[in-house]
Amino acid sequence: MIAALSLGLLAGAVLGVVGGGGSIIAVPALVYGVGMRPAAAIPTSLLVVGTSSLVALFPRLREGINWPVVLIVGAAGIPAAWGGAAVGRLLDPNILMLAFAVIMVAAGIRMLMRTTETEGSCSIGPTRAFRSCAPKAVGVGLLVGFLTGLLGVGGGFLITPALTLFLGLRMKQAVGSSLAIIVINSAAGFSAHAAGFTIDWPVVLSFAVPAILGSLVAARLARRLKEKHIRVSFAMLIFAVAAWVTATTVTA
Repeated sequence: MIAALSLGLLAGAVLGVVGGGGSIIAVPALVYGVGMRPAAAIPTSLLVVGTSSLVALFPRLREGINWPVVLIVGAAGIPAAWGGAAVGRLLDPNILMLAFAVIMVAAGIRMLMRTTETEGSCSIGPTRAFRSCAPKAVGVGLLVGFLTGLLGVGGGFLITPALTLFLGLRMKQAVGSSLAIIVINSAAGFSAHAAGFTIDWPVVLSFAVPAILGSLVAARLARRLKEKHIRVSFAMLIFAVAAWVTATTVTA
């Protein structure tokens, strides 16, 4: 119970600050910290992360959410996630985890390389600019959704870099939009795992309540942070998890 409370708080804090990364913390925390089976940890993580993301989204509404991009990326990601999950069942789990680590490192490096904030065609603006953005938003949704289903995580650590690097959203707007997309993806993923899954409410509540509180407080504090600091912190988180995943996979 103590592990669930502390690790839930950590997962929520990460979600609130960087708009992603909750699932890559929640799933290992539920398996190794709380002692759940992976088959139960995945839907539990989706339930907790989806709820925490929804709560963390409210403090960021004032900063603006790019709802057209959210809807396009989220809608494209739902069928892609189902396809990625089907492909993932055919591949060796160790290969998937190593691919997971490589993708995280690549995303972290790109976040560190970004030194200026520029608005692209996907920023809120004229309809003509958004029309040129829509194909890119669909592409991001398909890619992130497929990787989400393939790797078995929420995909928030990929969504935020994709929104900033490929769609041109500013970091703070990308974080809020990422949270909204995570809510959509988590709901879709949970529905895929809901059949035959019995919710362990004591564990869920002991993990979810501190996660929700942590995401809410962290989201408010993140508004005072510089965008560069958020990017660097996000990259460091990705590198740490990538190193842990690589070490665990190679050792196994």
